[in-house]
Amino acid sequence: MSGIAGRWADLRSTIEGACRRAGRPAESVALLAVSKLQPVEAVREAYAAGLRDFGENYAQELRDKAAALAEGCPGIRWHAIGPLQTNKARYVARTAYAFHALDRIEVAEELSRRRTGEPLRVYLEVNLGGEESKSGLRPDGVGPLLARVRTLPGLTVEGLMALPPLGADAEASRPHFRALRELARLHGLSGLSMGTTHDFAVAVEEGATVVRVGTALFGPRPA
Repeated sequence: MSGIAGRWADLRSTIEGACRRAGRPAESVALLAVSKLQPVEAVREAYAAGLRDFGENYAQELRDKAAALAEGCPGIRWHAIGPLQTNKARYVARTAYAFHALDRIEVAEELSRRRTGEPLRVYLEVNLGGEESKSGLRPDGVGPLLARVRTLPGLTVEGLMALPPLGADAEASRPHFRALRELARLHGLSGLSMGTTHDFAVAVEEGATVVRVGTALFGPRPA
């Protein structure tokens, strides 16, 4: 195999190996194909290879790709994975299967107000490294937001998400992944959206239930 199908096979093998090392079943981890800025044709190729979950950073790109692939790709699931402005929440509420970057009650309320049908799955984003350039909650902010989101109709909290500071190698992310796992456990949450092309195998070893992989699947993003 070559192209996306071949890279997907390699990724599955890596995930299975990480699961064996952690004593976990391979099916306990979902790969979210980060299709940000990738053409619709690449998403179709990944879908044909067996992938069903696709992540978009920009709400309007998610809207447009979902419309373009509504026919011919039954069962495709769209995940919003980037920071969301309140005035763009309608695109996510109408289209997404899950939202991985919730860190403000105003966004949660707008998503709840606009969501119809099955609840939108949400992950609270945590800024573990305290980086000013990144969005996300401080760890001590998880409990208060979680309590408020749980009262909103149309949303269900799946777990926590984090993007650790980029380190020299994947091992630099491990303590951050462990911290997120323990924070989720503290709040009774089982979902962990963590790990990217750079460090997803380590994330799986530390309990990730969703890994977000773009470059290792699709190759470099178009300019």
